[in-house]
Amino acid sequence: MTAEPAQLPGRARVVIIGGGVIGASVAYHLALMGWTDVLLLEQGQLSCGTTWHAAGLVGQLRATENGTRLVQYSTELYGRLEEETGLSAGFRRCGGVTVARTHDRMVQLRRTAATAEAYQLDCELITPAQARDRYPIMAVDDIVGAIWLPGDGRANPTDLTAALARGARDRGVLIRERVRVTGIRTRAGAVTGVHTDRGDIEAEIVVNCAGQWAKQVGAMCGVTVPLHSAEHFYVVTERIDGAHRDLPVLRDPDGYTYFKEEVGGLVVGGFEPEAKPWVAPDELPYPFEFRLLDEDWDHFAILMDSAIARIPVLAETGIKKFYNGPESFTPDNQFILGEAPELRNFFVGAGFNSVGIASAGGAGRALAEWIIEGEPSLDLSAVDIRRFARFNGNNQWLHDRVSEVLGLHYAVPWPNRELATARPFRRSPAYHLLKQANACFGSRMGWERANYFAPPGQDAAIEYGWGQQSWQPWSSAEQRAARGSVALFDQTSFSKYLITGRDAEQALQWLCTADVGVEPGRTVYTGMLNARGTYEADITVTRLSAHEFLLVSSAASTERDKDHITRRMPAGCHASLADVTSAYAVYGVMGPRSRELLSRLSRSDFSDKAFPFSTSREIDLGYATVRATRITYVGELGWELYVPAEFAVGAYEDLMDAGAGLGLVNAGYYAIESMRLEKAYRAFGRELTADYNPVEAGLTFACKLNTDISFLGREPVEKARADGPRRRLVSLVLPDPDVMIWGGELVLRNGIAVGQVTSGAWGETVDGCVGLAYIRHPDGDVLTRDMVRAGSYQVNVNGRLYPATIHLRPPYDPEGERVKGREL
Repeated sequence: MTAEPAQLPGRARVVIIGGGVIGASVAYHLALMGWTDVLLLEQGQLSCGTTWHAAGLVGQLRATENGTRLVQYSTELYGRLEEETGLSAGFRRCGGVTVARTHDRMVQLRRTAATAEAYQLDCELITPAQARDRYPIMAVDDIVGAIWLPGDGRANPTDLTAALARGARDRGVLIRERVRVTGIRTRAGAVTGVHTDRGDIEAEIVVNCAGQWAKQVGAMCGVTVPLHSAEHFYVVTERIDGAHRDLPVLRDPDGYTYFKEEVGGLVVGGFEPEAKPWVAPDELPYPFEFRLLDEDWDHFAILMDSAIARIPVLAETGIKKFYNGPESFTPDNQFILGEAPELRNFFVGAGFNSVGIASAGGAGRALAEWIIEGEPSLDLSAVDIRRFARFNGNNQWLHDRVSEVLGLHYAVPWPNRELATARPFRRSPAYHLLKQANACFGSRMGWERANYFAPPGQDAAIEYGWGQQSWQPWSSAEQRAARGSVALFDQTSFSKYLITGRDAEQALQWLCTADVGVEPGRTVYTGMLNARGTYEADITVTRLSAHEFLLVSSAASTERDKDHITRRMPAGCHASLADVTSAYAVYGVMGPRSRELLSRLSRSDFSDKAFPFSTSREIDLGYATVRATRITYVGELGWELYVPAEFAVGAYEDLMDAGAGLGLVNAGYYAIESMRLEKAYRAFGRELTADYNPVEAGLTFACKLNTDISFLGREPVEKARADGPRRRLVSLVLPDPDVMIWGGELVLRNGIAVGQVTSGAWGETVDGCVGLAYIRHPDGDVLTRDMVRAGSYQVNVNGRLYPATIHLRPPYDPEGERVKGREL
């Protein structure tokens, strides 16, 4: 007789949907933190979806420090689970070797080694001969170098899931298999429970860890979870002499392949440049338990041929099993974590892009903290679900994008890499005019944005490299024009919101660090913080009237900003937010002749007296009526013009026509990046994140600490100011004209690693590379200005050390004379 299924409770504080490794980790960590009224539901058996066929690689070093810390925690957890639960996670710290076939890849590995030093992670640059010593069955004739990461390892995905589930059960979590969630219950914008094929369950919190089904589950309640499955291939070989259980994980990214030992043979897999998307997320079959897709040797051939070149014995080794398992990938190759902006108390942990096993421990803990505390304890913006909008859920767009995303794992990670698939996506009204002007477009939040403009007849495409790239002379010319005459920037991608209502000022005074209680027609630069006193947004606020404010923010943070503002408004405030991003184009008219250009098109008075800095008002511009705000992100006299979309094409044409004879040029975001770094202007997501506070960022001048007005995060900022910063944001300039920095480079003080470059670019005006970097006291003490000035600094660029000059003020025009329209 078949046993009766275990009874479902009618209520649980938390319901987790999905019994793969991520769902099990979230359940384990909730219980570990004291939340035991947790119910995990799995439509099949634990790990039966995509977890069971994962390769199980655990590589610690990630692109960000916080990403690295998540995986470091995973390795610590996996190593102790057996002692705690009695079940092994199958984790073995065997180390990892990554080899380079090309000069460009070797540069990447040198940068990787410097990043590891910044994160205090063991990593060693090794020769081809040393690589073969660690991996004797490898051919190294075409290898130029390698790195050795002794902390890397591998885990058994099914065993790991079982161990996490045992740890959760032992602390009181209920786990029920063979229960399919069929709907999500909601009320008043919040989740209230789930519908299942075995009855309804009330819940305060629902966590969507449904793997490749997560998009389906999100759609049940109007939550966008942008992911799409792709076919992922590997084979398991027969036994090979020399393949022992302590053999390291081998990665050969130039050959798209990885290798790990398994039962005396090898797992051979990889990430081919052009992947095979599987079925659309709303067409996934059910049931789909412990199932694989059809073999495709033709598609796998590029990986197998490369694998034989690296491990020649594979040419005469039998194959035991061909695995073709679907795995979910996101549009940007980063996983999805956090509370959905569309629905309160509905959390998501999904889309792990083939790094779910490595990430599961740290991601599960981070999401559990987020659930319990209401916000993460560290900057997780790279994986925050709020980096996506509803339009990112289009299945055709996801299908076309995922074919490229899988291959990014082993593509050379150029610092300014632009994804090529599923574009163009969002276009400003003047897109076609910029294209006619030979713009090279990048993408931000789906917006097509001009990075730079190539001369007529030149190929505008980016030629990637670690040094100065082919476009640099063109971008440098744009910088010179903006400093010497006038440049026009299409900045339509700015996020724009209207805050209206009788309590709009009260709401914004609580949310903003700066005093926004100004007269109508004034613009204020301000941050928005969380309860820990670290950054959630970096914006300008323009007061339009007594009860109406215009907020302008970075392109990528639209959903994050809207969610933060609406959730953190004081209770009972009569104020509302409207997203008007797409209603207005934005043109930045920047440079010493910007006043002259605008005067050719407008009857308005643009003089300092009539139109001082931080003033905003409506003006006539040709036949259009637009909002002009005197502000700058490049450090020159200039205005941002907010143009209703229907007037945007005409306004652009008028500006270009009127600029004839004034030296007007089109200019792009690469020029903006260079010029803002020369002025030490911060950028959200790099210098300003949830890891940094205004004291460390040098932005206490934008905090109303000399008033008695409360704002979110004020007390931690006051404490940070009183205690003194352990790290500071500084500007740096590298005088060597042959070196190029991009961000991420290691900074050394007196030969000791003290930080990383957060942003870097070529500064035409300072005639050198310019950047911003957070540097810390080497002993963890308060970092005084005098100590900063006393040090001798170098930057590790591609494995070589170059001298750098450190500035506590902007390297260019520290007094701000140019912003006032004055000559230096």
